Amino acid sequence: MYDIIIIGSGPGGYEVAVEAAKEGLQVLVVERARFGGTCLNEGCIPTKCLCHSAEILDEVRDAESLGITATDIKFDIQAAMARKDSVLDNLRGGIAMLMKTPGITVVEGEAKFKAGDAHTVEVGGEAYSAKNVFIATGSDTKYLPIPGAHSPRVLTSREMLQIDHVPERLVIIGGGVIGLESAGIFNSFGSQVTVVQFCREILPPFDRDIAKRLRTSLKKRGITFEVGAAVTEVRDEADHAVVIYDKKGKLAEVEADTVLMAVGRGANVGTLNLEEAGIDFTPRGIKVDDNMMTNVPGVYAVGDINGLCQLAHAATFQSYRALNHVQGREDNIRLDIIPAAVFTTPEAAMVGLTEEALEAKGIAYKAHKAMYRANGRALSMKAEDGLVKILEAEDGTILGAHLLGAHAADMVHEIAALMNVGGKFSQIAEMVHAHPSLSEIILAAARS
Repeated sequence: MYDIIIIGSGPGGYEVAVEAAKEGLQVLVVERARFGGTCLNEGCIPTKCLCHSAEILDEVRDAESLGITATDIKFDIQAAMARKDSVLDNLRGGIAMLMKTPGITVVEGEAKFKAGDAHTVEVGGEAYSAKNVFIATGSDTKYLPIPGAHSPRVLTSREMLQIDHVPERLVIIGGGVIGLESAGIFNSFGSQVTVVQFCREILPPFDRDIAKRLRTSLKKRGITFEVGAAVTEVRDEADHAVVIYDKKGKLAEVEADTVLMAVGRGANVGTLNLEEAGIDFTPRGIKVDDNMMTNVPGVYAVGDINGLCQLAHAATFQSYRALNHVQGREDNIRLDIIPAAVFTTPEAAMVGLTEEALEAKGIAYKAHKAMYRANGRALSMKAEDGLVKILEAEDGTILGAHLLGAHAADMVHEIAALMNVGGKFSQIAEMVHAHPSLSEIILAAARS
């Protein structure tokens, strides 16, 4: 018998496996595909590789503004994909080495719970038991329940990250993180991009002010948006697809050579035999408490599978919380303070609550803002498009921060760190920031 069985080797699985093994526990990791999960293989990392390629391409095209003559620019998407694949191979190899940590056993195959026994999983006809089980099987792409959703020209993010050509016309269904990052990438690569978003604004979980400003910035780059539009059908024609949508009660359509379905992800609860094992779940995910434990003592669910927060770093720290509970120790992990970022140009990032959430809860606050265009470092980088907004409670604590602009994904952690230790908003104004730096925009917001 093992101390812990971990089903899945994504961010919620492989890192905690190493931590548990270092603490002397015997760990079994079950993986049905490749190490790294969605994040490494078809999500965060490959997308950021292509974001980098897009950024370089944009800079080369902008070279003339710096007095550099750039002629005959050629872009090879297959080379960009090859570089991306090389990065993924390197990182998967690193995880494979970690899985050789003493105390870790790896079994390849698809796991399911033994009926009536949530502490035993079956893989390829073999049964394995443990005192504790961590379910970290992640999520998969959702499809709209519409005619044509599975037609050949409709791709998910998985296929989009393997595409061998740049579509002339790309229609993206969904204006969330996946849709917007893909829109930015392929706009830079040369596609004519249209984003059709059901909600009245892109990035629904983000601050509405940030989302609106980002949409304006992306429109200036040539991306078309149809917001408040419900896609009703994808129709296949001889050499293209037609995306049909309802906007304010009127049907409209847009032609596409490729359609990206980016309407969210759903928890992978279908193949685990959860019901027979007595584990409570809904279509949104497995139900857990604050320690990530299910209704069955000793069985935990972390990451996308529990539906709480579909972010790789959330999965990692949820698994740390679960391990701490197994080991009977307290921790100071703040799972209510989880930064999030969107790697568009410009970047968007957030931590804590939005103005809309605070208003809905009836919580009083003050909003403090500073603009990138007033910052010397931003101007020197030609990155004047951006905003920092910090939300302060009546008692001076920080309720949230929302950023749009270059390196927003890095800058947000200054605020997240302060929130984690219960710091006050006024403390930011007393912290010396390097000059010239983008972080001075946070200082400017604090002193506004």
